[in-house]
Amino acid sequence: MSLAAYCVFCCRRIGTSSPTAKSDLPWKDIKHFSKFAEDHERALWVLLKRSQSDDRIIRLQAVQQLTENGHWHDYQYRTVAQACDQRTVIGLARSKDIDLRFFLPPPPLPKVKDDYAIEDELRLLLVSLPQTDLEQCVQYFTSLALRESSQTLAAQRGGLWCFGGNGLPYCETLSKVPSETVELFCLQALVQHSKVSTHCDKIEANGGLQLLQRIYQLRNDSAKIQRNIIRIIGNMALDERLHSSIVRAGWVSILAEAMKSPHVIQSSHASRALANLDRETVQEKYPDGVYVLHPQNRSSQPIKADVLFIHGLLGAAFKTWRQQDINQTLDVKAFEGEEVYSECWPKTWLASDCPSLRIVSVEYDTHLSDWKTKCPIEDHRKSIAYRSNELLNKLRTAGVGDRPLVWVSHSMGGLLVKKMLVDASKNPEMDKIVNNTRGIIFYSVPHHGSQLAEYSMNARYLFFPSVEVKELSTDSPALKELNDDFLSFAKDKKFPVLSFAETLPTHIGSMIKLHVVPVDSANLGIGDLIPVEVNHLNICKPKKKDTFLYQYTVKFIQDALARELGS
Repeated sequence: MSLAAYCVFCCRRIGTSSPTAKSDLPWKDIKHFSKFAEDHERALWVLLKRSQSDDRIIRLQAVQQLTENGHWHDYQYRTVAQACDQRTVIGLARSKDIDLRFFLPPPPLPKVKDDYAIEDELRLLLVSLPQTDLEQCVQYFTSLALRESSQTLAAQRGGLWCFGGNGLPYCETLSKVPSETVELFCLQALVQHSKVSTHCDKIEANGGLQLLQRIYQLRNDSAKIQRNIIRIIGNMALDERLHSSIVRAGWVSILAEAMKSPHVIQSSHASRALANLDRETVQEKYPDGVYVLHPQNRSSQPIKADVLFIHGLLGAAFKTWRQQDINQTLDVKAFEGEEVYSECWPKTWLASDCPSLRIVSVEYDTHLSDWKTKCPIEDHRKSIAYRSNELLNKLRTAGVGDRPLVWVSHSMGGLLVKKMLVDASKNPEMDKIVNNTRGIIFYSVPHHGSQLAEYSMNARYLFFPSVEVKELSTDSPALKELNDDFLSFAKDKKFPVLSFAETLPTHIGSMIKLHVVPVDSANLGIGDLIPVEVNHLNICKPKKKDTFLYQYTVKFIQDALARELGS
């Protein structure tokens, strides 16, 4: 738009005509608008130039000022979208309440034939990836996805469609296998491949970024499919060599839009992917399963300490730490419910009360029974010892240990925290995690075992108890050794410990009602122990922000980090 045209536009905005038409507006006022328009236009180009400065501080200030100016016009948003560089567009996407007009839409995807089948394209992509020297779980997911075509599966009317392993297939009788289900299997396999950096190169080289984008757009009614796709992009973004390809493929605008989702799982997956792309303000990288709940946007607020959430058996990074559900049905479905909840309280309540914290939540697969395990091979991968080593490496990559740290854990997650700290104390490379630990909160952690293991052979959901359940046996030598080692370690370090214990039983299916973790087992032997009148599921789910459970939790965190957080 020319300056003259812009002047006409400004005049019309205030309800007058252009300078060449009859008008009651004095010419000096029109000249004023012309000067304003010129200054406004110049300001935009100055900020764009500064956003590409060699000085990092100037670049960051320019991006912030671009987002803070709420008076840009449509054509100016388009100008920014077309003129900004890769660092700037990523910075804009990570800015709070960003206007999506700052981003170009993804480039047009190649046209496809009428009989185009997404699952066939996904299989071709999987076949193009390395099939040798794979971890067994990657092999398992890949063979599962490639086992049969969707047409063959659908033809098995009335037959058994089986998956799972350990010689005990988990089968479902289906007259038809929906395309969405087949796509999910393929995407789960791609998630596993995307954890291997050399495979990410192949995914990009074989058109995976474009294929995933097509599926993302076509399956906008499936949060699960979109979430798996963003998870793959987040894993690929760990490799800085692929950043340009990801940006060119149009993923930044998609991630910026996903960041605005009201659903915490969707927005947090997008936040992780963008954080891995943002090398201007984020030093850490977030491996698969490590999510930042706060801050999810760029912020001028300095981060003074970390709080790390570790879920337990059948938990997850988001659903475990939700506000207590109203009228919850206390059965195994409550364990396995996916995302029906109101608030993820660490992301909303805790972030509001302690804005200078980085709040991280970790996710890993757990199962009550090997019937429904996601990867029914390599049992050693499910043990606490294996997971400890795997998570410690992920957490160091995410910068955990660089700041003072408080751990918050539920159920089996507390055993994992204990194991990680004991292992870290023996590894000089993990000294920072040990030395910066300021406190631990245990929500119903079975320090001395759980009745769940004893009842596992009687409950219909636990016919074949998983490694995780077996490790919770009250007579487990490994459990006793871990507790002894941790007590010795904790007494030496003298950091505060807070334990909550459930006093109400939990329904496991329709057959069993039990205290999953009795008060005696939740008693670590050091620190404060507080019994709470809730069951095992709700011990870490406060009903409201003003409840005792939440208030005591946040007070412990604030006290443990008092030196860092101040008053």
